Amino acid sequence: MRAPFVVFALSLALPCLADTPAATESLATPPANAQHFTILSTAGKHGTSARWTTADGTHMGRDSLLLRGMATEVDSSSTTGHDGMLASVVIRGHTPNGDAGETFAVKDGKASWKSPVDAGSAPYASPAEYMAFGGPIDVTADMVEALLAAPDKTLALLPGGKAHAEKLVAVTVGDGAAKKQVTAYAVSGLSNTPVPVWADANNHFFGFVDGLAWLPTGYESALPALEKAQTEALAQHAKAIVPRLEKTPAGPVAFTNVRAFLDGSRFADGQTVIVDKGVITAVGDAASVKVPKNAQVIDGSGKTLVPGLWDSHQHVPDDAAGPLLLSLGITSVRDPGNNNELTLSRAQRRAKGELLGPHVYPSVLIDGKGPNTAQVGTVATSQEEAIKLVDKAKADGFDAIKIYGTFNPDWVKATAAEAHKDGLHVHGHLPAGMRPKDAIDDGYDEITHIYFVMMQAMPDDVVKTSNGMGRFEGPGRYARNVDLDKEPMKSLIATMAQRHITSDPTLVIAESLYVPENGDLSPSYAPFVGTLPPAVERGFRQGGFTVPKDLTRADYRASFAKLQQLVGAMHKAGVPIVAGTDGTGMELVRELELYVQAGFTNEEALASATIATAHLVGADQRTGSIKVGKVADLVLVDGNPAANIGDLRHTDVVMMDGKLMEANALRSEGGISKRPAWEE
Repeated sequence: MRAPFVVFALSLALPCLADTPAATESLATPPANAQHFTILSTAGKHGTSARWTTADGTHMGRDSLLLRGMATEVDSSSTTGHDGMLASVVIRGHTPNGDAGETFAVKDGKASWKSPVDAGSAPYASPAEYMAFGGPIDVTADMVEALLAAPDKTLALLPGGKAHAEKLVAVTVGDGAAKKQVTAYAVSGLSNTPVPVWADANNHFFGFVDGLAWLPTGYESALPALEKAQTEALAQHAKAIVPRLEKTPAGPVAFTNVRAFLDGSRFADGQTVIVDKGVITAVGDAASVKVPKNAQVIDGSGKTLVPGLWDSHQHVPDDAAGPLLLSLGITSVRDPGNNNELTLSRAQRRAKGELLGPHVYPSVLIDGKGPNTAQVGTVATSQEEAIKLVDKAKADGFDAIKIYGTFNPDWVKATAAEAHKDGLHVHGHLPAGMRPKDAIDDGYDEITHIYFVMMQAMPDDVVKTSNGMGRFEGPGRYARNVDLDKEPMKSLIATMAQRHITSDPTLVIAESLYVPENGDLSPSYAPFVGTLPPAVERGFRQGGFTVPKDLTRADYRASFAKLQQLVGAMHKAGVPIVAGTDGTGMELVRELELYVQAGFTNEEALASATIATAHLVGADQRTGSIKVGKVADLVLVDGNPAANIGDLRHTDVVMMDGKLMEANALRSEGGISKRPAWEE
């Protein structure tokens, strides 16, 4: 699952590769008078954090986080200059990706920095705050406090960009002597959409709540109230933008002279597609389809009309994700696990026309109790409890259950049977100790992530630790040597094809874990460089997981290549493949590019992100392809994805349920300043 606060606080979980990270025992120990935080989610506690100031005025921070098996141990020391900005920063420690070492200093009118992904310098002539690439929450909290103290709550950032804070809402938390008022601010410039952060009455950092939360010790119980307050405040903005971005046509709409992707299987040139009252009413050769006199005509010459895209693995993070996803042409998503209350709230508001976002087909993520429990997991501590959670998922209107890695393998069969009795789809990670064939035999309809499919060929010690780093490190070590044409993969692929067991490969995740070195520009994001805040684009150069000392990056890349080949082999055998990102959505077209490299035709790749996912969730009779009688979920793209699948990034017009949206306006609201670059 993707981290829900990219660039901001969870920059501490971004990859940081080097050979000699500081050992955990050498990191700073918080003193008794430090301010302590609990790192938590709706599923429980995931770590600890602390901030303090030494006798000489040095600011110190220390975070210890275990998130789904991925450990982060980091500290920081920093000083401020006469202008109140950071004058020096030293970050030490390690993440799942290696060394977190980072430095920043201002000296003789020049600012210099070195992070795990970059190094540089710039003249320092006016106040600017360094935005650390990683580190504990303390360095981010320092930046927030400087921002709130700045004129107009606007602050120049280094290496680039600027941040701005707008007040959202105030809430009272705590009891008795601990009672205090805290205020949420929406901070722009750190991510592609505003990030909420909480401060106390003195504008000191109080906490952060966004899927994973940092809250002061003693205030953990305030999590639901803070989350509810910031969600409701942000919902007001989300409601206000709907009429501005989404337009209901006065009459029919005609897309004329387009290349169209028809029936989920083929491109046809010179087509005209008519939409009326939200439904496709005519599709055919431009010369033969009569355009109604009162129709709004959209000339598609040189462009391609495709069905609205689907992201089959999109953990919708917040309201602001809606315009961003729509700008990418994504009109439907399958959310495979999230904060259930927020998912239901968004569905209700969307149904009322108060939220602009794709159709969402949600799953309840069910996990067991343990140190690697998923941060948005609904926890089952017994078989009976798991069955009750399944029934509640059905009653609440969810479409599926997603089983996670700490779930007891012995409970899978009965849990899946209950889900099927309720008409729910069963998919997910593999509980530690299970192989994909076991999960299929016990009732899985779908295996999530390609490295879990490869788990069939992994040694026992990897399978036993697949709810932690084993799910990444095992395939990284062994996948390159697996013969897909021999057992055990040969039988598994045949079984999946015979039983129509779906794969949601998220190859873009595997690519990001195994392929890049620090500083490498991720292919998923390369086209977006120059369109997003500098703090975001810096994260595009994150490296993959650290490579064990007895292996090389080339070994990991070879294992990724084998995982990609596995997707191709599954597709060739007839295993249903659905395209998903487990990311922001910007990665979706890269996912399709990887499929084409693996042997899919462009048409087959596009089908995996349209009709295939619609079929998976049972919506293919209503949407998912361009066909008379279907709901008008459509995207007009500038280019020819029949020849270059990457042209799908160049969205021009988006139609959802027959309502029109300009892609550029959606991009602007979603924090993307312009259309992604054309490939060279």
